[in-house]
Formats: sequence, structure tokens, C-alpha cells
Amino acid sequence: METKPSFLGLLTIKLRQILFPGSKEFWESRYSLGGNSGNGSYGKLAEFKAETINRFIKEKNVTSVIEFGCGDGNQLSLADYPRYIGLDVSPKAISLCQEKLGQDSSKSFFLYSPFCFLDHQGIFKADLGLSLDVIYHLVEDEVYRSYMTHLFAASQKFIIIYSSDEDRPGGPHARHVRHRNFTRWVKENQPDWKLMEKVENKYPGSGDLGQGSFADFFFFEKTTRP
Repeated sequence: METKPSFLGLLTIKLRQILFPGSKEFWESRYSLGGNSGNGSYGKLAEFKAETINRFIKEKNVTSVIEFGCGDGNQLSLADYPRYIGLDVSPKAISLCQEKLGQDSSKSFFLYSPFCFLDHQGIFKADLGLSLDVIYHLVEDEVYRSYMTHLFAASQKFIIIYSSDEDRPGGPHARHVRHRNFTRWVKENQPDWKLMEKVENKYPGSGDLGQGSFADFFFFEKTTRP
């Protein structure tokens, strides 16, 4: 059963939004200071994600992929995508992807700004849209809504989301985390999309110290095609 945050939970979220510098600023600072995309994009979690997505792409004959939030490119280095577009809010992340994978002609990278992104011509389109470990980092409501709208608009057949799916704040030391019940948003705002399948994490956990993750896989399919 879906539950909404308590008053105290909502107050905590609002206070964190006031004190938080912004999701874009947080990640640019993190990458610029030598940080990476996090434990979820390395080790056993990265391998689990790559195996799951690569298998889906092969089974569904996906020919193109667009990812909103490509990060530092480590997760992408394990991927087997025919054609790929990666977008990220951090200029440093894009430069890291270019350094690692810029020689691969099947991959393109672009800087993404949720409030400076208007694609009426359908330039950014792909069979499959990806969102991996991103949604629960979108602390600001306006950023979250814009991100979700762009992700679904750019995806022509399928969407894979890897995230938590409940409304609650992050831990006491995680101002950059806000969990969201995103499947409710999809039901309310994207009637042409249906949830095909949910695949629970092979390594469930709190996400601390890389021991596991609170994220699961959610596979969506578009019910009407252009």
C-alpha cells in the first residue's frame, strides 16, 4: 500500500532542501574533488546492473539507448549498447566520460540542464531510456518533475529505472538523498506507459559502504507507439 510522508518527514525534506546547495552543485563538486558516481556504479552492484540491462537489450532487440544521468562512465564501461547517448548535469562527469569512452563512435555525451532542455524536434530519442541511481538524488521537486518528464519523452519503447520507490528522506548524513514513490508519478502523469516487471536487487541493503542497495529495477513499456 502506498504511503505518504508524515508531517515530520515532510518538514525534514523541506529543511534539507533549504540547506542543500542543489543536486547539480553537489555532483559537480563531488566529481571535481575526485569523487565518483558512488558504490552503486562499482563492484558487484555495477556488475548486477550491467548483466540485467544487457540481457534486456538483447532480448528486446533494443538498438539505441539514452541515459539521463550517465555519471563518471564506469557503469557504462560494462554496458553492451548498440548506440548510446549519455546526459549529465555535471560538466566534470561529462569530461570523465569523454576521457574514458570518447574514442567509441557509438557513444555521445551531452551536458543536461533540466530547465534548459526543450526537445520539440525529437533530437534526443532512443528505443530505451535509462535512469540508474538518479531519482533518489533529485532533492528539488522542480528538478524531479522536469527530469521525469524528459526521461519519458525521450524514450520510444522502453524505460528502465533503478531506484527506491517510496516517499521518505535519506539518512541523517545524506542531504543529497530523497527517496520518492516514482511509480505513483508515472501512473498519474504517463498513462501511455505500463510497468512490465520489477526485479528486486540481487544485493539488497541500505546502500552504506557498498554492501548493498535499496534500489530495485523497474521495467516500463510504452503502450502506444508513434
